Amino acid sequence: MRIAVLSGKGGTGKTLVAVNLACVADYAQYIDCDAEEPNGHLFFKPQNTEEKIINRLIPVIDETKCDLCRKCVDFCRFNALALIGNKIKVFDKICHSCGGCKIVCPQNAITEKEKRIGKVISGTSENVRVETGMTEVGESSAVPVISALLADKSDVETVITDCPPGCACTVMESIKDADYCVLVAEPTLFGVHNLNMVYELVKAFKKPHGVILNKCVEGIDIAENYCKEKQLKVISRIKFDKELGKLNSDGEIVSRVNAGYKAMFADTLKSIKEEVSHETASDS
Repeated sequence: MRIAVLSGKGGTGKTLVAVNLACVADYAQYIDCDAEEPNGHLFFKPQNTEEKIINRLIPVIDETKCDLCRKCVDFCRFNALALIGNKIKVFDKICHSCGGCKIVCPQNAITEKEKRIGKVISGTSENVRVETGMTEVGESSAVPVISALLADKSDVETVITDCPPGCACTVMESIKDADYCVLVAEPTLFGVHNLNMVYELVKAFKKPHGVILNKCVEGIDIAENYCKEKQLKVISRIKFDKELGKLNSDGEIVSRVNAGYKAMFADTLKSIKEEVSHETASDS
């Protein structure tokens, strides 16, 4: 079962939820797809880590063979190649590594070289296998790193994907194989605006989903009202708690140090699995 945890912006408690859902499973795989700013590893502090470098292929022009026919330039829909003066210029930061320019070149003047764009760090933290994607500084897109991170399918029963915040291409890549999406939101007007963004995204992807409301304060129910209006299932409510905030800011995994929160997140994971089972039964 692959559970993706999303939020419309940073700071809602998305990683708090993802990390603790992984911890309360019997055994889980936690995948941090927030490859531009991953922080799940700061909580897990994984041991026995291994590192895998992620590369992508970038075209290289052999000027001794190139006759400046422009076929590669005309082919590229991302404008990653341009004829400037008497040579073809490659803009590797916007190249999508499709290899099409190499195929259409009639002079076989294009080869490809590997460029490092990031890495995947794997390790363990008690009952959790921790997989962290990290994009190289200056890379324009984390999608190739996320794609590589998710490529190795695990046979672990519970897989928790910690998605990037927002609803951009990186989030779409992170949820495409998810069985269920958890939307984490704050009880504020801004929080509801961002909840609406990720709600529209998972709806477009036709993913089963539910909401976890974080930092709940008695008497402030704007997010609750939004969920009622949209008929969104609220899986769990996490009260505003200074002690929880302190533990979280200290890099502690609350379900490992607080029995009450362990029970709460265990109940939440159980509810999610029941929702997935219900959705599966409905589809069949």
